[in-house]
Amino acid sequence: MHEYFMKLALLEAKRGTKYTHTNPIVGAIIVKDDEIIARGSHLRYGCEHAEKNAISTCETPEKLFNSTLYVTLEPCNHKGKQPPCTDTIVEMGISKVVVAQLDPNPLVSGKGIKYLQDNGIEVITGVLEKEAYNLNYAYNLFHSEKRPYVVLKQATSLDGKLAFTNKRTQITGKDVYDFVRNERDNYQAILVGARTVLTDNPKLTGANTSLFPPKRIVLDADGDIFEHNNLNLFNNSLSEVIVFTKQKCKNLPSHVTIITPKEFSIKEILSEVAKLGIQSVYVEGGPNIHDQFLASGYWDEVITYISPILLGGNNTSSFTSNRITNEKIQLHDTKITKLGEDIRVSGRRVSQCLQD
Repeated sequence: MHEYFMKLALLEAKRGTKYTHTNPIVGAIIVKDDEIIARGSHLRYGCEHAEKNAISTCETPEKLFNSTLYVTLEPCNHKGKQPPCTDTIVEMGISKVVVAQLDPNPLVSGKGIKYLQDNGIEVITGVLEKEAYNLNYAYNLFHSEKRPYVVLKQATSLDGKLAFTNKRTQITGKDVYDFVRNERDNYQAILVGARTVLTDNPKLTGANTSLFPPKRIVLDADGDIFEHNNLNLFNNSLSEVIVFTKQKCKNLPSHVTIITPKEFSIKEILSEVAKLGIQSVYVEGGPNIHDQFLASGYWDEVITYISPILLGGNNTSSFTSNRITNEKIQLHDTKITKLGEDIRVSGRRVSQCLQD
């Protein structure tokens, strides 16, 4: 019975997708005598949490006494943009709380559970924990490992080519183009290298389906992009552009920020990104940038769009560098989807697949 109601809470949580920014998506179901009397979600960053939302929308508040609350993430016990959910739970006389996942955020972790138990409320944890974890994989990784969740995204021909050499090349079709624009909005930042900017001149914008458009990050140690003031990234101010570089540059547009890391390594760059509160990064390349991430070990998922075309020759290949490798990397939790004539393949590192 606990799993049945928690599945409904998980579905409820998804209503907040792309709207909660750095907060997790959370769902709640309140049950009395095996009947659902209220449901709620965290629907928008800064607004009511799922528990409070469910409680406040209950049409029969008197039924909340001695009811059971099912919630996908541990209730908070601190005051932020909203008051503590635990106080409201206690005040309304809810007698049992069933939690899918403990919150990895140190502001919350374990404190919400303890407060409820100290106030005589029965607490059950770990119900559909894996499913709840995967709702907020970036949030969970950010708070447990202090770095953003990193996705390496590419579009290739059937023979593993990304483009004709030094020439912008459209590999996949319109279905993938539209899908990727929406997919970008699932992440808090999009990252590319300077060569991609100079070759493709992208805007790196999403489909405007998120309340918080992804920031745009460029790795450009030598500051090559500063010599081209007509670039779309400089002229499009929809979201912040962050350039990691060793060079200094003046008179940049107000939406462009320069960061000079202590060293130009993936580890250090992600450390700086984490300081900005960015929990997820969608890395669009190019091939050398992708291989740097692969070599560093600081990546979590690969998404490849494959088109049934062949480029052949010495054209640009994916994950390319002078690095010598002799180890295969097995991906897990793989998914395959057809989009028009193209195929989307995704897989995660085993360390990021929460096991049963």
